[in-house]
Amino acid sequence: MTINSLKKMTYFIHLTQVFRITFGRSPRELLVALTLSCLSCQSPPSKEFQNRSSFTRIKTTSSNEKLMTNFFFDPDGSPKIRVSYCDNPILDIQLGYELKGFPPVRTGLEIKKFHSALKEEKYSIPVGKTEASNSKYREEIYSFRSSENHRLQFDVILRLYDEGLAYRYSFKKTEALSQLNLLAENSEFRFHSDPYSYYLPLKNFTTSYEAHYREGQLSKIDDSTLIALPVLFEVPETQGSTWVSITEAELFDYAGMYLRPQKHARGVSLKSVLSPLPGREDGLKVEATLPHSSPWRVMFISDQPSDFLESNLIFDLNAPSKIKDPSWIRPGKTTFPWWNNYVLKNVDFKPGLNTQHHKHYIDFCSEQGIEYHSLDGTDKAWYGGPINPKGPTDITTGIEGLDVAEVFRYAKEKGIRMRVWMHWKALKTQIDEALALYQKWGAEGIMVDFMDRDDQEMVNFYHEIAEKAARHQLTVTFHGSYKPTGMERTWPNVLSYESVLNQEYNKWDPVGTTATHNLYSAMIRMIAGPLDYHQGGVRSVLKENYKPKYTAPPVQGTRAHQLAQYVIYQNHLPMMVDFPSAYRGQKDLNFLAKIPSNWHETRVLYWQIPSLRKPASEQKAPGIIIARRFQQTWYVGGLAGDQPLNLDLPLNFLSPGKYNSTLIEDRPGSDPNEVNIRSNIPNSKTYDGLLKLSLRSQGGFVGRWEVVDS
Repeated sequence: MTINSLKKMTYFIHLTQVFRITFGRSPRELLVALTLSCLSCQSPPSKEFQNRSSFTRIKTTSSNEKLMTNFFFDPDGSPKIRVSYCDNPILDIQLGYELKGFPPVRTGLEIKKFHSALKEEKYSIPVGKTEASNSKYREEIYSFRSSENHRLQFDVILRLYDEGLAYRYSFKKTEALSQLNLLAENSEFRFHSDPYSYYLPLKNFTTSYEAHYREGQLSKIDDSTLIALPVLFEVPETQGSTWVSITEAELFDYAGMYLRPQKHARGVSLKSVLSPLPGREDGLKVEATLPHSSPWRVMFISDQPSDFLESNLIFDLNAPSKIKDPSWIRPGKTTFPWWNNYVLKNVDFKPGLNTQHHKHYIDFCSEQGIEYHSLDGTDKAWYGGPINPKGPTDITTGIEGLDVAEVFRYAKEKGIRMRVWMHWKALKTQIDEALALYQKWGAEGIMVDFMDRDDQEMVNFYHEIAEKAARHQLTVTFHGSYKPTGMERTWPNVLSYESVLNQEYNKWDPVGTTATHNLYSAMIRMIAGPLDYHQGGVRSVLKENYKPKYTAPPVQGTRAHQLAQYVIYQNHLPMMVDFPSAYRGQKDLNFLAKIPSNWHETRVLYWQIPSLRKPASEQKAPGIIIARRFQQTWYVGGLAGDQPLNLDLPLNFLSPGKYNSTLIEDRPGSDPNEVNIRSNIPNSKTYDGLLKLSLRSQGGFVGRWEVVDS
């Protein structure tokens, strides 16, 4: 051996030791990783490395050493990622896709390059559940090509965080292939056991995610079921459970993803299914020029599922903000007359879609410090015609009896900003003209409704709306929408999304939105991001007494259950859906009006979903309690399900100091509309106290802790 060779070997061994200390890998693993890194500088790769039989697994561990991935090839040559938590294998991810004119890309693959790096990103969040993010992750890039057809080249980019992982496909342009014509993305998630599932079944791809959640073992879900994201799984372990949630992030110029169960000899898996392009007979899901990337396929994994709601992972996986100065974006509450069907009481004019009605609301907003009022509609839109336009529609003028210019003038006089609702079809044909006019009027933002799709065309329209609204300093709320995928990081003027069976269903549905549904909406749907709910109804009924009513509808759960939603749900434009005289006289109105709509810190203090593993007698009562901080003031909200919830809640989320506290609870008794309001609660004046809670079935509470200025 020459002196130079000995020096190179000594240097190579030294590097492996440094990398082991830095990244927690064994020398054997690092030799593989470093070899692959060296190969990334070579073209073509070595003959030995192209032989999959000699390929060694690549193991990666999260910084907290709980989550681990193993990349490997199956004997048939198909690439897989094995995901383990606390040394327990949880699931295998099968990689693959299918392009028009090519056999499915699943086997016959070889790795051309490999790259690994530890990354960190810090940034402020203008609108969110925290004021900043500090994102740390390991990123690995696997560059593949088909051994049979070198025109097919792609990367799989894997990011590993403490609370989960994400991967995406990056499709490459080659001399012979410049267009992506994607028929299917054949990602498959195969669990090593038969987990319990909490899922949202949908009838088809024309959907606004408005369905009731269901529960059951994965193996018992019919394989024709179309499952919406996010979906939640409880994986039984010897000691406790591991929880997994699957969803997607950074959906851009691509089709939305769903899952379908796949039963086979080795168990049950979930296969990705993409929303089809409308009116196509060739089966294409995505058309794009190359290079092009898929959204991130995200898996939250933890033994504490409350971690999923505290995490900014979906947000982090999106591109940085394109709005340089977001100071004009101001979250706040809004009134919304449609929900109660434009009912008013004790007024000297005829209620309806007219100027006087909206001025009445603006007066109420001004009295109570409610920031915004919404211009919407009844059975017809404020701009005329049916809610679902059947032909050309002008969204720049109001119907007869509604002087839009006067309404905006009056709102400005009273210090109230206006929001404008419209059907997406009406917006699409006038988007540039209308948004420019709304800015001239002084509008704060728009609500766009009834998209009911997430194919590539509709996804691109979402981004067009967000970008063009930002040019005119307008915020956006999406109703009749697909689930959030984090675009609100790129476009912080996007405040919230519906994508849930909302409390409007209490107007017509025989089941409506039960207390358990309200819980599931927080525990499952909110994993994806902001949740716009029809909040603030004052006619509370219990499930056993519920009957739908279209005008001035009821809400299920107690009054405190409804109030708590303003803290539980991450909603940056929460509605106050009832009519002014319904709120006047409510002793909690002043408290409600002051609850913030933007947060600097979020803590999940209690999270318990109805378990499918154990009988009710052996598990904690279902419920959720979340604390959110704005500046130095903490708000805490709690929701119970169908069982009472009793516990001593530690207040150790508070910083040391003295606090003035206010607590709104259900009043014991049969009337679900009655509440008690307590101030300066015993044992909660200091940060280290305990708060004794007794939530009735379908009940809740909400509290505020304000620092006492020393």
